[in-house]
Amino acid sequence: ATGEAPALKKMAAGHPEKVVVAQRIAEDFLGRLQVMLDLGLGYLTLERSTPTLSPGELQRLRLATQVRSNLFGVVYVLDEPSAGLHPADTEALLRVLDKLKASGNSLFVVEHEIDVIRHADWIVDVGPAAGEKGGHILYSGLPAGLKNVKDSVTRRYIYEDSVKVVPTPRTPKDWLKLEGVTRNNLAGLSAAFPLGVMTSVTGVSGSGKSTLVSQVLVELVAEQLGLKVATSAETEADPLEQVEVLTLGGQITAGMKHIKRLVVVDQKPIGRTPRSNLATYTGLFDHVRKLFASTKAAKAKKYDAGRFSFNVAKGRCPHCEGEGFVMVELLFLPSVYTPCPTCGGTRYNTKTLEITYKDKNIAEVLGMTVDEAANFFDEDPAVSRALEVVSEVGLGYLRLGQPATELSGGEAQRIKLATELQRAQHGQTLYILDEPTTGLHPSDVERLMLQLNRLVDAGNTVILVEHDMRVIAASDWVIDIGPGAGEDGGKIVVAGTPAEIIKNKVSRTAPYLKQTFVNA
Repeated sequence: ATGEAPALKKMAAGHPEKVVVAQRIAEDFLGRLQVMLDLGLGYLTLERSTPTLSPGELQRLRLATQVRSNLFGVVYVLDEPSAGLHPADTEALLRVLDKLKASGNSLFVVEHEIDVIRHADWIVDVGPAAGEKGGHILYSGLPAGLKNVKDSVTRRYIYEDSVKVVPTPRTPKDWLKLEGVTRNNLAGLSAAFPLGVMTSVTGVSGSGKSTLVSQVLVELVAEQLGLKVATSAETEADPLEQVEVLTLGGQITAGMKHIKRLVVVDQKPIGRTPRSNLATYTGLFDHVRKLFASTKAAKAKKYDAGRFSFNVAKGRCPHCEGEGFVMVELLFLPSVYTPCPTCGGTRYNTKTLEITYKDKNIAEVLGMTVDEAANFFDEDPAVSRALEVVSEVGLGYLRLGQPATELSGGEAQRIKLATELQRAQHGQTLYILDEPTTGLHPSDVERLMLQLNRLVDAGNTVILVEHDMRVIAASDWVIDIGPGAGEDGGKIVVAGTPAEIIKNKVSRTAPYLKQTFVNA
């Protein structure tokens, strides 16, 4: 690109026009690469197939193509572009968005990250709460005006950085030690995770955090406990093109005597069909069906709990077989789904719907939100307690019968967490969560942290892969992987309490964590 290559000088003697062409191609090539480097994608190989990329990586890759397109007058819509990004990568993302804006384009961004919201020229705040309690435009205008909107929950985190007490780190009970870990960009790595506390594993995108925690650690612990877990990420790639990445080395040398159970709380769907929902996954539906079966009307007709399941023939609608909708095939067009004409989408037959509990039939109960159901079942401790836990993780707006296919990854993850919180806690369980705050509003993050701390207080160990600085500051121990991504990462830069991390000069996490401490 600079014209200093030896081969170019030889070419210039005989074919000067070829030199001009080669330079232009090289300049354009380097320009495209530079945008991807600016977006924190420097660790990706050029031959990497797109189906293997994470949604965040794919979104940034599409952004890179737009920056070089030289288009103007385009409206770009981005849904949480900072999800799963380290603050250093978020800064790079904002620089690229500024370039698009400077070229004469408009950007509409759906976002929870406070730094991105502060960077906006115009804010539209929707609320005040979630689900049926939301859906209202609370504010639309310049950022400064949001300060005066009392109903806005977002306002508190932007303008009212209230004094937050950074908790005193807990003392580890013991250490889970790994040695010789080799996988992806990790080569012969040794790591020690404290037990009985909350640990955050940090680092820039692509540094090797998820490889260490969600893959190697999970595999090794599962092997010791005699479990089989799938650690490979689900992708849309052709199965024939997928290359299985194996852990080439690694062993646990100490600490397993304190771990009796492993729980991976990931963002995979809780079910792949509409028959699976919040009530069935959490076990709540079993209690509800027993309550209906215990009513006088149900006993008189000799109905058992199975009668009130939409998966059992005796109680469900015979037309849609408990689906609640039917498929209508269209000629030359994709099939469409419409509510079942027989049951009206209730999923049950008429005789089943005749049985009521507190003047509500089973279909009406499934149509309630978690918060509504908590009030409705307040006389039944088993049901109300389960509903309270789901509400405490910020999912009070979901309907009990909401199909699993309609839930986001973050919602599915919190349902799994709520299911765990309902269990009787005996301690000595290792919980692993990979970026649990992705897609969460800061107020939901606070709720999540309360629940995670409850697990730790019950004698369990929680290990998070995390980018949210507030979560990292509230952790007992931090392991920072890096210093960069890909080949420049894969090493433990520093490990210690959050107060010790901020003193490190090499860590790319330290400066952002220090800002959180200053604000606190």
